[in-house]
Amino acid sequence: MNHYYLLGRSGLRVSRLALGTMNFGVDGFHAAYGKTEAESEPIFRRYLEAGGNLIDTADFYTAGESEKILGRLIDRAGVRERVVLTSKATNTVDPTDPNASGNGRKHVTRAVEASLRRLGTDYIDLYLLHTWDRITPVEEVVHTLDDLVRSGKIRYAGLSDVPAWYAARAQSYAEAHGLAPMINVQLPYSLAGRDIETEFVAMAQTLGMGITAFSPIGGGLLSGKYRRTNEGLSGTGRLTNPDAPGREISPSAWKVIEALEGVAADLGRSMAQVAINWVATQPAVGSVIIGASTPEQIASNFGALDFEIPADARRRLDEASAPNLGLPYAMFTPQYQSWVVSPGLGIGDKPTGYAPPVFNGVTSPTM
Repeated sequence: MNHYYLLGRSGLRVSRLALGTMNFGVDGFHAAYGKTEAESEPIFRRYLEAGGNLIDTADFYTAGESEKILGRLIDRAGVRERVVLTSKATNTVDPTDPNASGNGRKHVTRAVEASLRRLGTDYIDLYLLHTWDRITPVEEVVHTLDDLVRSGKIRYAGLSDVPAWYAARAQSYAEAHGLAPMINVQLPYSLAGRDIETEFVAMAQTLGMGITAFSPIGGGLLSGKYRRTNEGLSGTGRLTNPDAPGREISPSAWKVIEALEGVAADLGRSMAQVAINWVATQPAVGSVIIGASTPEQIASNFGALDFEIPADARRRLDEASAPNLGLPYAMFTPQYQSWVVSPGLGIGDKPTGYAPPVFNGVTSPTM
């Protein structure tokens, strides 16, 4: 049975896995690993067949081809009302025009109109800033997104790749002025990169945003295709391509890979499935964005949702991937607080069961 949950503090129901379409199209910035429309369609249809309903794109992906292909695929499948369509804007669509990028009202308004045309729809369910541009006043951004909601061109607003303080400022300003809230923040998150835990998780939980996590297998690092041998790194992928050398795998990353490999073997699951499962069951995560180059990868990724990681196995993964917290974040840990703030006392926020989950389904969710 498929399970759907509310995204952030909203009534929008989304699947646990979202489909990332950055590789739909063979033009522009992401052309190196792009898929033609004919190659993209079976991936898209397999995602729908698996019960997925949250689809992520952006005007920047494959120079707009991702949106065009996605719009045609949605139309042919007749699923516009079923899917929760997400797009984004910030990156330039014309390097000669200073107002053809960034998060100002002029660009965002034009970007929405252009995305609507490419997608062949009259509204976008969830519209995000693609990244912080560092200069546009946050008040202007929030008012622009609110205007787009009120006009019906978008249903919900959110953020992607912004500082935590900026997201908090945007949400607080929206709340104070009765404007459309930010219902999500889209961020990279995996066992190989847990940096968002210092600020974003608590921020999202407190301010009513669901985290939509992308790159759950660390850009392929946690997929199981790389191995350490006496001759060096083995496997087929970006990191072993002599024509396009990538980053080296650090000792700390190997520690994560080896722990993940052991847990996956014990559970009889692929490393990618365990990595996705771990992200999907972390606090504040509303949905995990997966990419795929084949329909079979979609089916395998959905298999990440039908098992639980036992407590001892999760502990192994958590310990192997634990981020190195500097000050002041190390002072916010349970260990530090029980040592200095409330030594000898058991003090918590709320007792277990204070707010049990509400689930309107035939059976209880397994995760």
